[in-house]
Amino acid sequence: SASWLVLRGIRPRRNSCPSCINGIIMAKDKIPRNLSEGCKLCYQGAKLVLFISGLCDRTCWYCPLSEERKDVDVIFANDQQVTTPEEAIEEAEIMDALGTGVTGGEPLLVIERVVEFCTALKKHFGEDHHIHLYTGRAPTEEDLAALQPCVDEIRMHPPHEEWAKIMESDYPKSIAAAKRMGFDVGIEVPSLQGLRHFFPLLDSLDFFNINQLEWGDACAEAMRLRKLEPINPLCNAIKGSTKWAGEINGHPKVHYCTSTFKDSVQLRERLKRIARNSARPFDMITEDGTIMYGVMDPLDDLEMILSLMRPGSYYEEMEDGTIELDWQQMRKIPRKFGGERKIIERYPNDGMIVEVIPL
Repeated sequence: SASWLVLRGIRPRRNSCPSCINGIIMAKDKIPRNLSEGCKLCYQGAKLVLFISGLCDRTCWYCPLSEERKDVDVIFANDQQVTTPEEAIEEAEIMDALGTGVTGGEPLLVIERVVEFCTALKKHFGEDHHIHLYTGRAPTEEDLAALQPCVDEIRMHPPHEEWAKIMESDYPKSIAAAKRMGFDVGIEVPSLQGLRHFFPLLDSLDFFNINQLEWGDACAEAMRLRKLEPINPLCNAIKGSTKWAGEINGHPKVHYCTSTFKDSVQLRERLKRIARNSARPFDMITEDGTIMYGVMDPLDDLEMILSLMRPGSYYEEMEDGTIELDWQQMRKIPRKFGGERKIIERYPNDGMIVEVIPL
């Protein structure tokens, strides 16, 4: 069976935004009681993120989607592009997923695809595999009937321009219909001004999530036009976003999710689950859930290099002629053997490279 080493404290923790620390402390102590079932699994990093399509019929100025995904009909399971339910299931198995969050774009634009993928996930993992779905729309009864066999929780995010007249919109009717049909129902929106308009709707909901507004490359220009800026250079959280959440935060059904929590707790826990199932024997798993390994050009010294490694050590020969190996062992190999060497830190399962350290 595969084995790996867990690396602790190899480098300082990434900088945290002071205004967001409460989210981390809360996550370490216990899971808050007012969370939906879907959020409880997200706290554990146990949900597959199924990006079902980048297509959307909205033009929200705060949309964080990258050019790779925005208005493009692509499917991602976590960070891996997929085309079939079977490929999504493979990604879910790699992280031992206990559930799936379906997002976009606007998933209801490809509702047949949503049903196909979610039905396959439920069939493979069982009915206890919890599935929640985000939508910017107020789903019709026809939409809800299609989703009913394979989705457990509906999260609606009304666009900001509709907040002031939310009680006159289609959302209250859609929420009532979803509740009658057995869904857990909530609203999830960014922390913008005007959250107080949702007060009359809270009693009809199971939960209400506020996500701290974040600076992003995709929406940076729109934020500059509105004179919004990050709290500090080390944090993507927007100045004033916590204050705006305070318009409604404090109600027992409301949960405020900080940007630092999403990055430093939720993402990290998901990466750890993936790393534990996908790391090679010589990959080291960091506190962040990334993996680290060494890359070395052996030149003509491969046999000598291998003789200097501990018995039973693993390494992998790559197509470009380099070898990948335990980075700590690589550092002990005398400089007179081999050529260029470096340490790589990346997301697990062949994910994006976080850092390259030349030696």
